[in-house]
Amino acid sequence: MESSIWQFIFYMIALIFSLSVHEAMHALMSDRFGDDLARHQGRISLNPITHVDPIGTLLFPTIAFFAHAPLLGWARPTPVNPLAWRNKRVANFWVSIAGILGNLAIAIVTAIIIVVLMRTGALAQDPRYWGIIAVDRNSAGMEAAAQLLGIFFKLNVGLAIFNLFPIPPLDGSKILYSILPDSFASGIEALERFGFMLLFIAVFTGVFGKIFGFVIPLAWQIVFLGAS
Repeated sequence: MESSIWQFIFYMIALIFSLSVHEAMHALMSDRFGDDLARHQGRISLNPITHVDPIGTLLFPTIAFFAHAPLLGWARPTPVNPLAWRNKRVANFWVSIAGILGNLAIAIVTAIIIVVLMRTGALAQDPRYWGIIAVDRNSAGMEAAAQLLGIFFKLNVGLAIFNLFPIPPLDGSKILYSILPDSFASGIEALERFGFMLLFIAVFTGVFGKIFGFVIPLAWQIVFLGAS
């Protein structure tokens, strides 16, 4: 039970920080393109208080963790005013992808730390599944570091891939909107009416699970290759 509680604490730390970075990156990029709405609301910040949604960031992830259900969580959406953007199509692309790039940056930094610690002999590949363990199993500090780093890496790879899907309201749908010709706009807007329904179907039918089941091991293989 104690181990599960610590896993939950690490899981929530990683989730709250990662979602905060995701939303702060949206806010920062929107500000760069001339929209200061999010900045005036204090959203260009890593302070989780400005980004946490009680239901999406706290309640749903908690239920998912203890029920061993698929994770479906979110932070408070970043407010943007597209009318204030310069070069709106380009702005829409970069504002939409900014959160994904933020999560990829966290995953890359985490991977570098893992590689360094593996090369120094502090961490090793977990022989049971895709992940890492402390070489000294009696070191509580390294055990905790291994768990936290593993969660940060898997979570941010997962968030980046998840948000790339072109299903409204995920960022991927806005990215797709910004790169497709205007003739596709009406079709994407019509899709938005069913976005949440499609998202829940994809999550709970295991579609995302199968994709993550391929992507996460591949990401770990790249890390282990770098550590070898």
